[in-house]
Amino acid sequence: MIWCPFQSTAQSGYEYMLDEKSGKQFQMQAEMLANRVLKRYRHLQKRFARENIEIFRLYDWDIPEIRAAVDWYAGHLVIAEYTRKQSKPEWLPMMGEAVANALKVPHENIHLKERRIGSQEGVRYERIAYTDQKIIMSERDLRFYINLYDYLDTGLFSDHRNTRKMIRDLSANKDVLNLYCYTGSFSCYAAKGGARKTVSVDRSETAISWARENMALNGISGETNILVQASVFNFLKTAKRENRKFDLAVVDPPSFSKTRVTGDDFDIVRDHPRLLQGVADLMKQGSLIFFSTNHQDFSPVMDAIGFAEVKEITSETIPEDYISKRKTIHRCWKIRV
Repeated sequence: MIWCPFQSTAQSGYEYMLDEKSGKQFQMQAEMLANRVLKRYRHLQKRFARENIEIFRLYDWDIPEIRAAVDWYAGHLVIAEYTRKQSKPEWLPMMGEAVANALKVPHENIHLKERRIGSQEGVRYERIAYTDQKIIMSERDLRFYINLYDYLDTGLFSDHRNTRKMIRDLSANKDVLNLYCYTGSFSCYAAKGGARKTVSVDRSETAISWARENMALNGISGETNILVQASVFNFLKTAKRENRKFDLAVVDPPSFSKTRVTGDDFDIVRDHPRLLQGVADLMKQGSLIFFSTNHQDFSPVMDAIGFAEVKEITSETIPEDYISKRKTIHRCWKIRV
């Protein structure tokens, strides 16, 4: 994964080494992208401002030849290219410059990134810079620390803002389990919804530290909102032995991950039945599990677990700005135990 701070050609002395045909083609694409993004921004910005939502998507590969995603972050823009072997290094800076000019965003607030199609091992935590610079941004009445510089992912998956609201609405007086918690946004929502207790689990020290910062930022007590740095499967095993029980669970694993120390790997297609069975063992009768994945070729296999009800709620969880004809940003199920 590659990140670079945006600089204009004048600032950096960089020259586009393109033949005339490619130069004209890229310039045309840059103008198309800028026009599309500006139109989308005008459509979404005022309404999201009323809802105090500062992070939203403006473009996601809507035009086949413009393989990019553009996200708004409270005056910053993250522009990511879906790269392939044919990708040219000049393309992304040209797109960034055009979008910056259209939205009148300072060039220092443009963040260019590359997303490779296929396996994204460790994408949440793989460092691409070391600024340690976080910015506070709002989602409704909660605030979160966002890092636009150091990782491919920024600290908040905005495509799940509807799901987070669902969890909040269901959390009053509940014991809530959040597995693969990342920076703890689901747990923050649950706590603000009146959860009796939240337990957030992630194997990454970076994620747990970040989640702790987010909880402090939102005035959430650490006494009843517990953060656990551990392998999810190790946690499930220990919690079952201790007969711990929960009323509500959020399970949003990566598509693939590998633990460097032990060499253990996780593949959601292969391992989700084992994962969900482990979660079910910790749930009270009649409780709910929200299970999600962004794997584009995922086929659920849940019948053997014996759930009382499995309902796909994907259409309810995807916000307007993430609806795409090209792909479904994530899939989500509500499972009753």
